[in-house]
Amino acid sequence: MPTYDAIIIGAGQAGPSLASRLTAAGKTVAFVERHLFGGTCVNTGCTPTKAMVASAYAAREVQRASEYGITVGPFTVDIKAVNARRDAIVANSRNGVEKSLRTNPKVTVYDGTASFEAPYKVRVGNDLLEAKQIFLNVGCRASVPNFPGIHEVPYLTNTSLLALDTIPKHLVIVGGSYIGIEFGQMYRRFGSEVTIIERAKRLVFHEDEDVSAAVLDILKREGIEVRLDAECITLAPHAEGVSVGVTCPEGEEPTSVGSHVLLAVGRTPNTQDLGLDKAGIATDDRGYITVDDQLRTNVEGIYAMGDCNGRGAFTHTAYNDYEIVAANLLDNDPRRVSDRIPCYAMYCDPPLARIGITEADARKLGRPILIATRPMTRVNRALEKGESLGFMKALVDAESKQILGASLLGVGCDEAIHCLLSTMYAKAPYTNISRAVHIHPTVSELIPTLLQSLKPLT
Repeated sequence: MPTYDAIIIGAGQAGPSLASRLTAAGKTVAFVERHLFGGTCVNTGCTPTKAMVASAYAAREVQRASEYGITVGPFTVDIKAVNARRDAIVANSRNGVEKSLRTNPKVTVYDGTASFEAPYKVRVGNDLLEAKQIFLNVGCRASVPNFPGIHEVPYLTNTSLLALDTIPKHLVIVGGSYIGIEFGQMYRRFGSEVTIIERAKRLVFHEDEDVSAAVLDILKREGIEVRLDAECITLAPHAEGVSVGVTCPEGEEPTSVGSHVLLAVGRTPNTQDLGLDKAGIATDDRGYITVDDQLRTNVEGIYAMGDCNGRGAFTHTAYNDYEIVAANLLDNDPRRVSDRIPCYAMYCDPPLARIGITEADARKLGRPILIATRPMTRVNRALEKGESLGFMKALVDAESKQILGASLLGVGCDEAIHCLLSTMYAKAPYTNISRAVHIHPTVSELIPTLLQSLKPLT
């Protein structure tokens, strides 16, 4: 039985970086990956989708060329060329991750599915590996809800949609949050008719109502149909593709018929075939591995990082999980998951960037809060670029003067928000930014002005 200092299962964002740190510290590592190196982000998540978002943005700019005084003739979207560009970017990232592991002399790579046979014993095919430290980085996959008729129709997930080499005539998307909205706007710009169906009363329901309303307006401006408050979703074969039936408010059609249907209704952890029960590793009722504030499972020496622990669903949180584990094990630096501030972005166009708490959360705190909002029409840079949809909103504790959260929906906001985020991590008062001089013309130059206009939240 091969014995190593550590076994790492899964080559997502946390695993390869941890392997590098462990081997640099002189430890031997068995690394197990059953499919594609790089995890969700590199293969079916951030990298491929943002490459396609860039192509969709270019298509939109051509469509709007006349607004900038540019005349262009008819154009077409070559989806095979779009996919080829995307795949080249993905391959470069994936190959880089794999090469770094296979060329590390202290790493032995095992190709296959890992499964526990005991707390510190893992089987991969015919090999039984042993280590006193095991790190799980197995990620998540798209959820497939048990809608009536789901097994009678072809459907797409975020993964299988990437394999399409044609542009859907009518893409019906079930799910009105990040994945659904990004794909919906993307394919609308490629030329598809798009309908988004959402069970909740508004899009991105966990955001504030003004954010949801602004996102809805952006999508409708591009001709995307949005059906909200959709209950009792059913699917059935149809001569034109797939019929998606819903119970919606009175007056709406009961069905939407699409040539293709995308399910974008959440994620499921890849823990079902790990044999966690044989190792005594605890999970919650959804299959996420239970961890403490330093990402330790209930079994000593076994850790869970990335999406599979349910403590974050983003590339940056997965990478931070690696940083937390490495800091505690190798640097005598007691870092914790609870130290990080929630932050993420939705890459519709314009993008939504979110940090800290929402306005709805702030109202529940029971203490004085300051709030400021500004439309993107007040940002000269946005006007110059012809991209002035959206708004900025910031929340501040009236007593400590510290920033509690922000929602920035607008061109460049996914970058501009980091000056607010860094100030939050520094635990500095908002005046550190409100009195700063930012470069003109930029999007972030409105942030000092935004904070200068803070008023009590009523």
